[in-house]
Amino acid sequence: MEGPPLARWTPVPEMKRRALLVVGFLVAVGASVGGTWWFLRPRAPARTLVLHGNVDLRQCELAFQNNERIARVLVEEGERLTQGQLVAELDPSRLAPQVAQAEAQVAAQQQVVERMHNGFRPEEIAQARANVESAKADAAFARAQYDRLKAMSRGAVSLQDLEAAKATLDVDDAHVVVAERTLDIFAIGYRKEEIAENEAKLRAAEAQLGFLRQQLADAKLLAPGEAVVRSRLMEPGEMSSPQRPVLTLALTDPKWIRCYASERDLGKIHPGMAASIAVDTFSDQRFPGWVGFVSPVAEFTPKPVEIEELRTSLVYEVRVFVKDPGDVLRLGMPATVTLALEPRRGEAAPIGSATIPEGTLERLRR
Repeated sequence: MEGPPLARWTPVPEMKRRALLVVGFLVAVGASVGGTWWFLRPRAPARTLVLHGNVDLRQCELAFQNNERIARVLVEEGERLTQGQLVAELDPSRLAPQVAQAEAQVAAQQQVVERMHNGFRPEEIAQARANVESAKADAAFARAQYDRLKAMSRGAVSLQDLEAAKATLDVDDAHVVVAERTLDIFAIGYRKEEIAENEAKLRAAEAQLGFLRQQLADAKLLAPGEAVVRSRLMEPGEMSSPQRPVLTLALTDPKWIRCYASERDLGKIHPGMAASIAVDTFSDQRFPGWVGFVSPVAEFTPKPVEIEELRTSLVYEVRVFVKDPGDVLRLGMPATVTLALEPRRGEAAPIGSATIPEGTLERLRR
């Protein structure tokens, strides 16, 4: 049997070949021009800026101010604390008696000052007046005795008896003067200098009492804010010291993303810009935040930071504060920050680009 006839190769005419070459050349030129235009065409500015960094937060070490023996440590590592929560306590057996002694000294000095302000009692003034009358009576009797002896003839009274009577009269007159001056003092009251001196003593006693009370209050170690216990460094029975922390805490608020921006992007960033933060652990969740700090000093990029530019290029630190009500972000966790840039004139602001309320940055800086 004979098979189907084989297709024969037919040479393309010269005109068709030239036409195909021209068409191919035009297509290549068009593609080149189109590609050049595509890459060189004016593009709209980016509406967002992406930075990379790590979660950062404040940490503190709690230590007692007194050198006393630790009685109790009430929290464990990993425990969440609230502001003002009691976390540890010293043995108050030596401080409490000192406070009681100082309180008694203050109470006694208060009575002294009050007595001086009130002056002498009416009974004391009456007693001083009676002493004056008694001294006058003694002086009157002594004068009568002296006058009687003086009126006698010299032969009947010796010179010694007359001099003794005169001395007794002088002493009784002096007693009258002393009693009268005492009555004047009782009537006028205490000197203002004496009152001021005892008031100063009272203030000194109150200051000492306040110091001892503060020492007793410092025997209780309180949490400075909402935090998580990172380390428990001392145990009951050990001697405390201001240089030896008892606990290490990680504060849960505020938190921020420490990231870095190049000089090219620095002019696009300013405090108060809205931001959206994403972390790998919660890929389907975005955390709201805002720019709270832009460093005024350039520095070399730290090695743990991830940016697309060369590692040795100078960058500026940017802190983007983040709201984390669930406290799920951890120290050092890598994060991606997306900043909503300012819109061009005539354009609508992108969603979520509102700045933070006034006063928030000042609160965070404190």
